[in-house]
Amino acid sequence: MSVLEDLLTQVRACRICEEHLPLGPRPVVRASTTAKLLVVGQAPGTKVHASGTPWDDQSGKRLRQWLGLDATTFYDASQTAIVPMGFCYPGKGKSGDLPPRPECARHWHQQLLDLLPNIQLTLLIGKYAQDGFLKHAARPTLTETVANWHEYLPHYMPLPHPSPRNQFWLRRHPWFEADAVPALQQLVSDLVKKT
Repeated sequence: MSVLEDLLTQVRACRICEEHLPLGPRPVVRASTTAKLLVVGQAPGTKVHASGTPWDDQSGKRLRQWLGLDATTFYDASQTAIVPMGFCYPGKGKSGDLPPRPECARHWHQQLLDLLPNIQLTLLIGKYAQDGFLKHAARPTLTETVANWHEYLPHYMPLPHPSPRNQFWLRRHPWFEADAVPALQQLVSDLVKKT
């Protein structure tokens, strides 16, 4: 077993914040030392918690469209690593899911990232991922950060969440799908071998 495989086994057995998880722990993460693309979202929803497959919902369908990837290529861990800010479903809040539990990023992220030497582009999906990775370089709002996506290249590409709940945001900001998505598809195409 490789060092990364051993670490992933530990991550999947993690129970650090079990007492705070309404559906119990089920860490959802995928990675390989050969992956060139890293997808960082916030945390699994209930459907992903049930299936154990990241982005296995309508948000994932839209994300794959934005990336120009079919499901087979997207889920090929040798090409695409999927490491959310929180690995387990955090529970329901007043207006959607609760924020990702902070324990995952604090305890596991650096250990995982250190074992992903080939990552060339990291997609930062949503404000939690943007704040977590960009730190002080993130703008005050998600919209400002995403609008300035080109400033974070070549290492990072900030994105809004592809949730169906974000239809209003996408309608108000047509530049995202007109300008950022084609650029994103080209970047991803250059990195990932489609099957």
